Amino acid sequence: MSLVIEKNNKLLFSTMTYKSLAESMLPMGNFEPGTLNRKDFPDGEHYTRIETPITGRDVVLLAGTITDRDTLELYDLACGLVDGGVHRLWIVIPYYGYSTMERAVKDGEIVTAKTRARLLSSIPVPGSGIQTVMFDLHVDAIAQYFEGNARTMHLHGRTLLLNMIRSLATSADFVLASTDAGRAKQVQSLANDLGVFPSFVFKRRLDSGATEVSAVSAQVKDKQVIIYDDMIRTGGSLVGAVMAYKEAGAANISVVTTHGVFAGDAIAKLRGCGLIDKIAVTDSHPNACIAAAANPDFIFVSSTASLFAEFLNKS
Repeated sequence: MSLVIEKNNKLLFSTMTYKSLAESMLPMGNFEPGTLNRKDFPDGEHYTRIETPITGRDVVLLAGTITDRDTLELYDLACGLVDGGVHRLWIVIPYYGYSTMERAVKDGEIVTAKTRARLLSSIPVPGSGIQTVMFDLHVDAIAQYFEGNARTMHLHGRTLLLNMIRSLATSADFVLASTDAGRAKQVQSLANDLGVFPSFVFKRRLDSGATEVSAVSAQVKDKQVIIYDDMIRTGGSLVGAVMAYKEAGAANISVVTTHGVFAGDAIAKLRGCGLIDKIAVTDSHPNACIAAAANPDFIFVSSTASLFAEFLNKS
């Protein structure tokens, strides 16, 4: 790949998890690859050296908080970049981990989404500033957990999602659905843009603490249903919703999600229910690409590279 090296190019670094996504972004804008030397010591400690000269440069770090190791790699790299004299720094986080631990439900519970934000807020600020860009957060309020001089932005993937939904549609009058009423507003907004009817399921909590679907909000009989959920973790709630729409008469069902976490046996569970035709997902989480490679007939990945590149080219 031939790249024009200019002073106004942004240097693009990434954590190991997002190396492939960073490579996809390189030809999409004024980016220059940043080089790192990494190795692990026998005792499990990690060594990192920034080999590309960074003093006075505008720099992008593509990283996530998927695991604790990913989070610390992000933190170490960001601190090293600032200490090395970067002019301005963008931290792009395709997937923000612990997004479901955004509030305490029981006494003593640690709000991990907030403690992670506090950690990242302590990254030193270069002379011309630092901006943390988070993609399709599970809860919007997480962006407000950052403190001090940290500047945050919530980047929505609406256009990408609409294209993913359209790619799955087999007819013009499909129903866009959600897994529960909590996503109803977002699904209704997407449905309005698509010119289709929205639907969601009603749930009730049982004495055991579990939940069950009690009703479907819209007529889905003999229609294609495309379910949107921002994140698939274990797949349990999604399978429950799929079964409800099928019982309500849906002709066929596909799924669109932003973050394909696919924890544990989620893929086996989703395939095993026998009711989902296809799942479209972005590459915001590395598990999505792994799952798609193993299930190419079932899971389809849409890249976020152009979305992030377009934002950074305008910044």
